Amino acid sequence: MPAPRVLISDALSPAAVQIFKDRGIDVTFDPALGKDKDKLATMIGDYDGLAIRSASKATAKLLESATKLKVIGRAGIGVDNVDIPAATQRGIIVMNTPFGNSITTAEHAIALMFALARQIPAADLSTQAGKWEKNRFMGVELEAKTLGLIGAGNIGSIVARKALGIGMKVIAYDPYLTPERAVTLGVEKVELEALLARADVITLHVPMTEQTRNILSREALAKTKKGVRIINCARGGLVDEQALADAIKSGHVAGAAFDVFSEEPAETNPLFGLQNVICTPHLGASTSEAQENVALQVAEQMSDYLLKGAITNAVNFPSISAEEAPRVKPFVALAEKLGSFLGQLTETSVKAIRIVYEGKVADLNVKPMTSAAITGVLRPFLSDINMVNAAAIATDKGITVDEVKREAPGNLESSIRIIVEAEDMPRHAVGTVLSDGVPRIVEIRDIKVDAAFAPHMIYIRNDDKPGFIGAFGSLLGNAGVNVATFNLGRDRPGGDAICYVAVDERVDDALLKKIEAIPQVKRARRLAF
Repeated sequence: MPAPRVLISDALSPAAVQIFKDRGIDVTFDPALGKDKDKLATMIGDYDGLAIRSASKATAKLLESATKLKVIGRAGIGVDNVDIPAATQRGIIVMNTPFGNSITTAEHAIALMFALARQIPAADLSTQAGKWEKNRFMGVELEAKTLGLIGAGNIGSIVARKALGIGMKVIAYDPYLTPERAVTLGVEKVELEALLARADVITLHVPMTEQTRNILSREALAKTKKGVRIINCARGGLVDEQALADAIKSGHVAGAAFDVFSEEPAETNPLFGLQNVICTPHLGASTSEAQENVALQVAEQMSDYLLKGAITNAVNFPSISAEEAPRVKPFVALAEKLGSFLGQLTETSVKAIRIVYEGKVADLNVKPMTSAAITGVLRPFLSDINMVNAAAIATDKGITVDEVKREAPGNLESSIRIIVEAEDMPRHAVGTVLSDGVPRIVEIRDIKVDAAFAPHMIYIRNDDKPGFIGAFGSLLGNAGVNVATFNLGRDRPGGDAICYVAVDERVDDALLKKIEAIPQVKRARRLAF
């Protein structure tokens, strides 16, 4: 099997390139491609992975050419330059490195806060111009002041720790911050209105979403404490920059320090040229340590995915650690095949999918298995579905997906039961993975069977009456169809029965009709896996 191929189209540390090579990845390093979208488009179709920083733009148009691409690795936290919906639709995992530059960004926010409080940039320029304007640059102390965090995630929590270390009081607005976590951080959890009214300094540490866009709007800025100072090292667009400029000019806001802007590169901006405003060119992650860390992390993450199936820091799929990947992968395959079995038997619209994890499998990371199950069930109806976009498509189609975890029933150590609720009737089947790692189906319609999945199979529901097996076997033999495995099950003697057969090649329509014409046969379906 050929080695996976990775294209690096932005400047990345040589150590990261070496990681790919040491892991057996065929890597192409061409940092000029990030600025040559046409050349990048002509090359991308030959690669399994794309490693980028901020110069390369993984647009929907580019991804149309990425026919083999499995993963995009962004060395850094921001994925604004990747079309996530387009990547998801194509089944491409998008990873970032959210923790590699956390300390660096947090330190930059603290540095800007100090610089703003003491007017250091302006004082430096004045002094180096030969002036001695000691009385002009009257600063404020930060100790005992209230710092308002908008966002108390990874970076925000580091800022909180450092601010507490210099004697500030820290309050935080974050809908996802639990009371227990707030106590651990040493911060007071508040609503946004309270933060605006109380904070002497506000610093933002949230991603750019429709919910956070202009979170400091003109109306919000009007509610802030007079004399507040505002720091933004997170993302451009979180603050209405024109409204902030007006608030600074009016004296309501004492100053601002921004490292990010709504348009970058920022050649013009309402904040430029104002007194008590400090601007830096998106330097939050610009330290040698951070650049090295994110490059090494993205190389390790992409290698783990391409070689082991491990998924770390993906923004569009549940994580699978390198340690759990070998245990999870067989059950992911089982969930997909079991779902595919039921999907191929379903002829009406699917309303709900219920996946029951029983036994030891319930203690594993089941999210990838659920995505695989949805993919299997819906693929007969939706050819463009994949494990990455499955959950989103199910939601978009109004299909309810439920996960249930239970202790193991009977003598199976682990099993997955999938129930598909369709408009005509529910269908269900149970599967397991034995010590050989091969997915097997062990129950169909409450009838016990024991069958591995094969590329070509025939599924038959029949009456348990003499003559069926002979007639069926004769039809296959006369048609020259070789049987690989032959599995039977029934609910009781003379009752309902199931025949599940693996054959070496796809049976044609004419043969399928002859099978359906056997007197004992209720239904016959041709399946492919």
